[in-house]
Amino acid sequence: MTDGMDEMGNGIEAVDEFYEGAEDNTDTDNVVTLETDNPAKKLMEAEAMRMAEALVFASSEPVSEKALADRLPDGVDVAALMAELQEFYEKRGVNLVRIDNSWAFRTAGDLGFLMQREEVQKRKLSRAALEVLAIIAYHQPITRAEMEEIRGVETSKGTLDVLLETGWIKMRGRRKTPGRPVTYGTTIEFLDHFGLSEIRDLPGMEELKGAGLLSTRMPSNFSMPMPNIDPEELTEDEDELTDIDLEELGLLTPKGGDD
Repeated sequence: MTDGMDEMGNGIEAVDEFYEGAEDNTDTDNVVTLETDNPAKKLMEAEAMRMAEALVFASSEPVSEKALADRLPDGVDVAALMAELQEFYEKRGVNLVRIDNSWAFRTAGDLGFLMQREEVQKRKLSRAALEVLAIIAYHQPITRAEMEEIRGVETSKGTLDVLLETGWIKMRGRRKTPGRPVTYGTTIEFLDHFGLSEIRDLPGMEELKGAGLLSTRMPSNFSMPMPNIDPEELTEDEDELTDIDLEELGLLTPKGGDD
């Protein structure tokens, strides 16, 4: 009998220490206050609170108060118990939230950004985009009209937009010719993606033939240029893009006039 009393006494002390806190414990946010002076009732409510916490935590869906009442000891005021538990979790990383007549744990609203995950959606480039990318890589700096002359077909703006979005090509400048067409070239991201230290590392004609990317029966006068430029520097026949150019190309928000 004495052992039973000691065991009960130890249980009540543990409940007092965890749920109410010792007198010298000033961190009141980490304790639950049980509104009762009855040791036996306090122990029962503390155990019921642990059970309710476990049931809600283990469920993938909100748990109704009826379901909790069915699993908890008889006589437990489920609504009051859950309200007390909700207050305990109010300032923690996870909150106990009431959804209609059900309860669930949710990430604290101000910590939602920690749960966000960015995923890269892979898109396969079209044949046209691959052709344009190859032409830009080997013939840069190059204008859209020059691309079309090489391909023999019109190059759509959509194709260029896709390549610009990948970050593999960029608008370099404007050609010093009538109409000042925009010139295109590759970027550092292009080199990084394809494992190239510099643009001169692009495979030559013989390498491409060996890889099966070029027909072995090419015209005798066919030649493939090897770019020998710094992607970050303009050539002598290019002008730098100005703010006005960027505005016209939709790359810079137009500046408002004076009131």
